[in-house]
Amino acid sequence: MAGNNPTSAEYIQHHLQNLTFGHHPEHGWSIAHSAAEAVEMGFWAIHLDTMGWSLAMGTLFIWLFRKVGKKATTGVPGKLQNAIEMVFEFVEGTVRDAFHAKNRLVAPIALTLFVWIFLMNTLKLVPIDLLPGLFAQLGVDYMKIVPTTDPNATMGMALGVFFLIIFYSIKVKGVGGFVKELSFTPFNHWLLIPFNLVMEIISLLVKPLSLGLRLFGNMFAGEVIFILIALLPFWISWTLNVPWAIFHILIITLQAFIFTVLTVVYLQGAHETH
Repeated sequence: MAGNNPTSAEYIQHHLQNLTFGHHPEHGWSIAHSAAEAVEMGFWAIHLDTMGWSLAMGTLFIWLFRKVGKKATTGVPGKLQNAIEMVFEFVEGTVRDAFHAKNRLVAPIALTLFVWIFLMNTLKLVPIDLLPGLFAQLGVDYMKIVPTTDPNATMGMALGVFFLIIFYSIKVKGVGGFVKELSFTPFNHWLLIPFNLVMEIISLLVKPLSLGLRLFGNMFAGEVIFILIALLPFWISWTLNVPWAIFHILIITLQAFIFTVLTVVYLQGAHETH
């Protein structure tokens, strides 16, 4: 923590600071112990907490689904198997409605994105001071546990989707077909090719930005509200915290769903020929 009795500004700054590892101009490679040090490390610094918690949620997803898959029964399913089957059928139905081409990877990609983002978002429901306080006792100054409140994580996933869009656009249509689509959409006339290229390239670049920034913006805003609630007196904090956490269950699920659906829609567009 910034101190034994931090001010409100110090408290907010502390909870919004990532555990950052990178090259400091004066101290070499090290972990930042202040927000200023993290800034001076520059673009290539790594947010260790974002990396760690995102990998942990990915591992949890793989372990959980593998466990249920190995013990699945055709009889009356248990509660865990029933929950996993509901998620699986929900994503399968979403893909079936939005994706009409033939690609066996789209449904697994959608399932992975939905569950992984949902699990990372769910970390937001952990009391705001619990894990940072535990790590502080171990000598770790900062611990921001919700990866989706870090634009590096959300934009990383969005760029992954963007590369898939480009890959399948070229694979399905060929380089010439892809370039032709950019050049003659929406106006099918060679005189308007420059205008078409500008509009289509902007439209293409907006896709990863909309994916990554939408998820980050909603999760970050919710995190800030949790921090502000925690600054209030104890009885007011609990009065507001519980209904906000219940409401946030909807936000957590909705943001995972939106990211997944948009990914499927964008991949459908990559498979379409005009």
